Amino acid sequence: MGKKGFIFDLDGVIVDTAKYHYLAWKKLAGELGFEFTKAQNELFKGVSRKRCLEILLKIGNIEATQEQFNKWMVEKNEDYLAYIEKMDASEILPDVPRVLGFLKQKNVPIALGSASKNARAILKKVELLPYFDSIVDGNDVSKAKPDPQVFLIAAKNLHVDPVNCVVFEDAVAGIQAANNAGMISIGIGDANILNEANYNFNGFTEIGDDFLESLL
Repeated sequence: MGKKGFIFDLDGVIVDTAKYHYLAWKKLAGELGFEFTKAQNELFKGVSRKRCLEILLKIGNIEATQEQFNKWMVEKNEDYLAYIEKMDASEILPDVPRVLGFLKQKNVPIALGSASKNARAILKKVELLPYFDSIVDGNDVSKAKPDPQVFLIAAKNLHVDPVNCVVFEDAVAGIQAANNAGMISIGIGDANILNEANYNFNGFTEIGDDFLESLL
């Protein structure tokens, strides 16, 4: 048993920024003349911005030149960043600080493994940045989840063997990435959807200190 490392996804695990992505995509869809629903937004979970826009244009049946495509990608991100700008610590999902604090107390190395290119800015806004020993985000990876790249880089940065890493994820692709890396995967959200995870919880309020202790 080597030392353990804990890796957290950002969106939907630490903070719920998914709603801001949705509002930004919805706004763009509205400008392009069609409705983008919450149900359709499910297709965007854990998917890159470029791929999201491709799906959005398909939903709206819209052809775009490369120039338009790039412009809309930038526009969506600017809208999203404007929403993030207003974030504060009240946006942290319940009991996340308790879990991070418990791990910090035990001197467990903690990393963030997220596809978001705005991860640092968000953690700073919600005042959780000091908890993390390493941040691996969309700027550091070339392969998207379910490829394990993001988590393997995080493990390396923490100097922890991948088999000794525990990953918290809310997306199917993220759970698959953790499993592909040989890590322990913990699904945060609907157990029916995240059924490939080693453990499932609806949120951190259900994760007691004794369970965390058992992982160590």
